[in-house]
Amino acid sequence: MTDESIKYQLLKNIGLLREKGYQAVMVHGGGPFIKNILPEVQIESEFIDGHRKTTPEALKYVEMALKGEVNGNLVKTFNKLDIKAVGLSGKDGRMVTAEKRLHRKNVNGIIEEYDLGRVGDVAQVDTTLIRLLLNNGYIPVITCIASDAEGRDYNINADMFAGHVAGALSANRFIVLTDVDGLLMDKDDPGSLIKTMKVGEIQELIENKIIEGGMIPKIESCSIALQKGAQLAQIINGTKPDQLLESFNGSKPGTIIQI
Repeated sequence: MTDESIKYQLLKNIGLLREKGYQAVMVHGGGPFIKNILPEVQIESEFIDGHRKTTPEALKYVEMALKGEVNGNLVKTFNKLDIKAVGLSGKDGRMVTAEKRLHRKNVNGIIEEYDLGRVGDVAQVDTTLIRLLLNNGYIPVITCIASDAEGRDYNINADMFAGHVAGALSANRFIVLTDVDGLLMDKDDPGSLIKTMKVGEIQELIENKIIEGGMIPKIESCSIALQKGAQLAQIINGTKPDQLLESFNGSKPGTIIQI
């Protein structure tokens, strides 16, 4: 997201997949951009298990970074590649209905709840607008802001948001892009890549701290996508754009997760 050449190549590869007949939906966050803007307006960030705690004041700037900067830049890059894309958030067409998220964490056998402020979860996905765009040759580029039934806006973790969207679409493949080669048994050993795993193994890996920090919502998003209808989930290294193409030619990079 912060390297223009990598981003350009990644979006170009999405275009190549479309030429082969695949339909694509892109869901994005923008942590580095939010991280840059909040100090400028003297708002501090706090994270709990990879989830950003968001005050109502912070949310205004989070949306500014996600929709105004990141989303617009992605659509502009697609335009340069002569690929038709439409920038959206979950609020457009009431695509995603949010609900307030209370983060739950097991601490020594006791479930503790953490109020994350204006952080939401996905309550419902309406795929009508997404399918309309796909059927007319557009790539929906969606950022992770949505409103609840009363019109209150929420910031939703992009990975979780994407998992719900993939599940609602019954996607053939849900691909999570990160900055490592997949889930590692030892985060300090690149050679310890877990090539395949089942959803049923996730909780044990979290308890054993194999999955921790920012990888937790990525893995949880894969579980959500699969349980709600996606056929396969895969975590690959987005800083190596060709891994996206390799995912469709049989070489199976990254970590593949299945039911």
